[in-house]
Amino acid sequence: MKALQDESKVALNTVESVEGFLGDIQSGNWDLVLAACQNLQLPVKKMMDMHEQIVLELLELREMDVARAMLRQSECLLIMKREEPNRYIRLETLCSSPSWDPRDAYEGGATKESRRSEIAKSFSTEISVVPPSRLLVLLGQALKWQQYQGVLPPGSQFDIFKGTTATKPDEYDEYPTRNTHSIKFGKKTHAECAAFSPNGQYLVSGSLDGFVEVWDHETGKLRKDLKYQANDELMMHEDAVLSLAWSKDSELLATGDQSGKIKVWQKRPLPPPHARPRPRPHDMIMNIAC
Repeated sequence: MKALQDESKVALNTVESVEGFLGDIQSGNWDLVLAACQNLQLPVKKMMDMHEQIVLELLELREMDVARAMLRQSECLLIMKREEPNRYIRLETLCSSPSWDPRDAYEGGATKESRRSEIAKSFSTEISVVPPSRLLVLLGQALKWQQYQGVLPPGSQFDIFKGTTATKPDEYDEYPTRNTHSIKFGKKTHAECAAFSPNGQYLVSGSLDGFVEVWDHETGKLRKDLKYQANDELMMHEDAVLSLAWSKDSELLATGDQSGKIKVWQKRPLPPPHARPRPRPHDMIMNIAC
């Protein structure tokens, strides 16, 4: 789990046991708490409160040198020195005091036990427990996302440890001899260009009459699952569409026409503002917009 956090730069703030971690805070087992905090990314303010309490308890045990070392070397306490100088100076003063008086250390009638409880309560909202199986779930979701983006071919096997897809023996590529589907246009128009999206989900064509259409390549028919078909709206140009190209993430489609105009279409939940009905029976609209 730590390796996953380091590589993804995402902090999950997980511990083996929330109850055990909070119990260590309330019991003052600060060596265990500090070890667990090394893998957590917690708010600086809460880390200040915890380190301040540790310094106070070290002073109570008369571990003066250790308390001073923590006060002057701990990163969060150095931040306290810059942002809350009065609070830091109070700790410095306590480190120089020849005797220990809890009334000087804890203000407002607080005690060591109440301060521990407050720190444990504040930390309880920042941490969680993640079962080991969660790592496998995250890896599975990552592989599905790569397949969706077209990085991994559907059905391919991926070696998690090597970071590569499983190699297959060389296969002989046969020359295609059979046409599976044909896409027919009207008598007064024809396709000028066509291209698959990188993720393999869309086959788009640009035609002589300026329309940009999306097809189901498995059936050879217009896609009927797109939202704008019911509104009878289409992506189109005023002149013949001669070229089109997809972005690598399949989010943007650029189309160019005979007059030299280029339009960029982006996937959105709303219909394209420049789309309009087409006068042919096989109407189509893609779920993208200018």
